[in-house]
Amino acid sequence: MSFTIYESSVPVFVKMLRNMGNWLDKAAAEKPEAELVAAKLAEDMRPLTAQYQFASDSAKNAVARLIGIEAPSMPDTETSFAELKQRCDKTIAFIESVDPVAFAGAEDRAVEIKFPNGMGYRWKGADYLRDFALPNFYFHATTAYAIMRAQGVSLGKPDYLQHLGQPEQF
Repeated sequence: MSFTIYESSVPVFVKMLRNMGNWLDKAAAEKPEAELVAAKLAEDMRPLTAQYQFASDSAKNAVARLIGIEAPSMPDTETSFAELKQRCDKTIAFIESVDPVAFAGAEDRAVEIKFPNGMGYRWKGADYLRDFALPNFYFHATTAYAIMRAQGVSLGKPDYLQHLGQPEQF
């Protein structure tokens, strides 16, 4: 039995987006929201809100591109933790609404990304997922995590890997 594009994408995105929603709950309990939403790791980087928006876009666009449909539009208007959590939830709802059967042939489906300057990339679906979509998604999720950590939120590796639950005794 092979490991499918569906299994390599949908559960991965959903689990981390749920974790990201939980990070916001922890942050809200520990820090004033106003301190965090505009926080950045470096001056030339985008703030926490944008990292959530980019992670959402990366996940929903990846799924849509892999199955050959348009991703739902989600304007980047979030300015609060509640709105960022709602964005995560909307992204999860879209991703989970896709029938796994729709991923048939996705590994060979042509995926193209065009940038406003006329440049871009072309891949087969499997290469797109492995080389761009997943690394890009995790870049923004990790950056959001790092911004919160840098601002003093008591997140740790168990929060990042919260989807695993508690370890078992062997």
